[in-house]
Amino acid sequence: MSWARILAPLSGGQGDAAAAAAGALVAAPFGAELALVYTPADVADVMPWMGEGFMGGVQTTALESLKEATAVGEASARKAANAAGYGKSQFIALQTPVWAGLSAESRLSDVVVFTTDPSRGRGPLAEAFQQMVADEQRPVLIAREGLKIDGVVAVAWDGGKEASRAARLATPLLERAKKVVIVAAPKASSRAFDPERLKAYYAARSVAAEVMLLPDKGEAAPALLAAAASVGADILVAGAFGHPRLQEFIFGGATRTLLNADGPSLFLSH
Repeated sequence: MSWARILAPLSGGQGDAAAAAAGALVAAPFGAELALVYTPADVADVMPWMGEGFMGGVQTTALESLKEATAVGEASARKAANAAGYGKSQFIALQTPVWAGLSAESRLSDVVVFTTDPSRGRGPLAEAFQQMVADEQRPVLIAREGLKIDGVVAVAWDGGKEASRAARLATPLLERAKKVVIVAAPKASSRAFDPERLKAYYAARSVAAEVMLLPDKGEAAPALLAAAASVGADILVAGAFGHPRLQEFIFGGATRTLLNADGPSLFLSH
């Protein structure tokens, strides 16, 4: 297995250089195409408050200002994309409807790469992050400082749908890791599962993995983070919000704890 296309959304802001560099870091070991996608504010989002069939001076000025800001942002995003210096990169500037365009690009990509701020609800790409994980259900990699593709990867597994999907989709990443550790707490779960089954799944794909069993009690997310730290994990693979979306209020519960923690980079899938 391999990843052939990596997507990294850009906003035209200060975080683009780090986002483009992270995308290149993820794409390079696979020889993958890197799509650097400029995702500006959408003019369609401001049209409703302008009133049907009416275009006054204030509204016209607002549209012109938005167009100017979009052009400036695109130039900045292009500069960041070029600075990444990745030979197999492609720069794409989305037009209205922006969110539909981003969705289409993500559906033809293996992984979507974000930096920390969007995953924590900060900056212009915060909504894009929610869209990718919750709505499009695309696997995302949240690149944090010290990210290594060939380092140690911890895989959180509870036998559930979300965790199992993340564990499967991360296989190309695990094939390049120097060490893979499956982290599980089977006695603390109401679901019956055996971490050795996932270990066997990986072994059939030539991925050697170890199993680490967590304590039977306590909250899942802090225990996962502690386990990841104890093995020196560079990336933690986990399912995103296993409870109903409304119940978790987008990214509540364990997922929110993982996103807000100063832990390793995250590979998430819902």
